[in-house]
Amino acid sequence: MVEELESKIGYTFKNRKLLKIALTHSSFANESGGKFVSYERLEFLGDSVLGIITSDYIFRTFPHLPEGELTKLRATLVCEKQLCVFSQELGLKKFIKLSRGERHCMGQNRPSILADVFEAICAAIYLDSGMEEAKNFVLKFIVPAVKNPKIQNAKDYKTDLQEIVQKNPGETIEYVLIKEEGPDHDKKFTVEAKISNNPVGRGSGKSKKEAEQHAAKAALLLMGYSK
Repeated sequence: MVEELESKIGYTFKNRKLLKIALTHSSFANESGGKFVSYERLEFLGDSVLGIITSDYIFRTFPHLPEGELTKLRATLVCEKQLCVFSQELGLKKFIKLSRGERHCMGQNRPSILADVFEAICAAIYLDSGMEEAKNFVLKFIVPAVKNPKIQNAKDYKTDLQEIVQKNPGETIEYVLIKEEGPDHDKKFTVEAKISNNPVGRGSGKSKKEAEQHAAKAALLLMGYSK
């Protein structure tokens, strides 16, 4: 099974333990009684690896694009929704190690898990062979995605709201988790956007990132900036 995934990824690991960790959800690690390590630390690193590779690529590809537009494009390319698409293209869900309960609840189809595993694989390749190999892997997905009209026209409400707030010196924006409900396999998060501690929008979603986007959209609507 490892060989099959390596073939899909287009990279052969020197240390296959890294790949196995990248595929191990915390529910499986907990169920194993400590015999396995989850991908959470790799996901943390992979977020940065993915970010720098994507930033470098769009910076060089679009030399005349202003900073604000580059930020929006990067956010769209590395958002949970898009990383989930990348994972689906690789067929990662069949390789993810989940607890029996999590798999019974179809956790392998959850966008947040699929996105996390993609980031973890980015980190695993980086640790195994360095930035160049990680770049080769990431750009196989980023380059075609950049050309997708849906990506170019996608809305990143958090970035839009941040740009508006930055025009007013002294104002700050934060996203506060106000509610978390539902079982682990079907969580619902509710987040409130606050500008200088004043509530301006509230949103819900299957992940905190999704909820924050919805909260930012609500804030923009309230402020008359978005349709």
